[in-house]
Amino acid sequence: MLRTARTAEPAAAEKAQGLPIDTILVGDCIDHMNALPAGSVDLIFADPPYNLQLDQGLTRPDQSKVDAVDDDWDKFDSFAHYDKFSRAWLKAARRLLKPDGALWVIGSYHNIFRVGTALQDLDFWMLNDIVWRKANPMPNFRGTRFTNAHETLIWAAKSQKSRVTFNYEAMKLANDDTQMRSDWLFPLCTGNERLKNEDDEKVHPTQKPEALLFRILNATTKPGDIVLDPFFGTGTTGAVARKLGRHFIGIEREDTYITAALKRIATIRPGVFEALQSVTPKRKETRIPFGSLLEQGVIAPGATLFDTKRRYSAMVRADGSLIAGKHQGSIHKVGALVQGAEACNGWTFWHHEIDGTIAPIDDLRSNIRAKLDLLSA
Repeated sequence: MLRTARTAEPAAAEKAQGLPIDTILVGDCIDHMNALPAGSVDLIFADPPYNLQLDQGLTRPDQSKVDAVDDDWDKFDSFAHYDKFSRAWLKAARRLLKPDGALWVIGSYHNIFRVGTALQDLDFWMLNDIVWRKANPMPNFRGTRFTNAHETLIWAAKSQKSRVTFNYEAMKLANDDTQMRSDWLFPLCTGNERLKNEDDEKVHPTQKPEALLFRILNATTKPGDIVLDPFFGTGTTGAVARKLGRHFIGIEREDTYITAALKRIATIRPGVFEALQSVTPKRKETRIPFGSLLEQGVIAPGATLFDTKRRYSAMVRADGSLIAGKHQGSIHKVGALVQGAEACNGWTFWHHEIDGTIAPIDDLRSNIRAKLDLLSA
C-alpha cells in the first residue's frame, strides 16, 4: 500500500497537472515511479543503495566503531539481485523523463560501473562522469587500500537526441570565468548541515552535502523545473530544489528519514525570483548585427575603430563593413586580417572612443539589445 506525505501547501501541486510536486511519496520507488505520468519530469537525481558488501563492521585504531552503511536497504542477496533492482528503477526513471530530460546518479566503486552498464543497455545517452573529490574523506583505518576519497556521478540524457538543459555560462561564471571541469571538490556533509537525532547520532549515514546538489540543479535545471529523487533520504534534493525555485518529488520508504526531511524542508523558503535566474546564454540572446549600430545612429559612417592599444585602426563604412589599409570586410574578418590571425571576435577586439575613454563596440550592441528586450517584455 502506497502512502503520501505532503511537504508543501496543496495549492502548489495544482501547478503541475496533477503531479504530486513538493511532496514525499512514501513506499517503494519503483511502484511510485510506475504510477506517475510518463514524460512528466525534467530531471532525476538518484542516490541509490551502493550495495557495499560489508562482511564485518569497521573500527578505528582505538577500536571505536565507524558509523558505516549497514542498513537493510543497502543489502542485496547477490549482484544479480542488485542488477535486477537497478534496471527496474532505471527503466521506470526513463519512462518518467520528458524527451529532453536527464538523469544524475551517484555511486561508489561498489556499484557505479554496474549502474553505468545498465544505463547504456537501456539506451540512456552518457553526457559526463563527474568525480566528487571529498575534501575530508574518511581514512582507510585498516591500511589495506588507498583512502577512498571520491565518488562518481553519471550525467545521462534520456536519448542521444535530447536537448538537455545545461547552463554552461552560469557554470563558467561560478568558476571565475573558467570552463568548469568534471572533477568537483566538496567536503562531506558535516557541521550544522548534518542531521542528528536526539542521541546526537547521524540520522542518515550517507547524507549528501547541499553544495553538491546546488551545483547539479544550478547547472542542469531551470526555475520551475520538476526534479524527482527516488531515494529521497533526509531530503537534500528537496531542500536545495526549494531554495533554488525548483519543484521536487521525493520517494522514500523509511519513516525516520521522512520525518527528518519534512522538518528540514518546512524551514526553507524559496529565494527571490530574480535571484534564481541564470545568465542568458549568448546563443539565445537577440542577434544584433553590426549594421544595426549604423542604422540606429549609434555609430556614424566614417568613424574610426581601434584595438585597446591603438596598434590597429579601421574606418566604418555605411554598409557596416570596415576598411583598414588593403583589408576590408566585416568587423570579424578585418580584425583577423590586421593581426594575421585565423579568426577574431570583432565585437570585443574593436573599440570606440567616448568622452576620452575607450570601450568595446560590444557595449553598444548590449545597449541596443537591452532596449529591444525591454520593448518586447
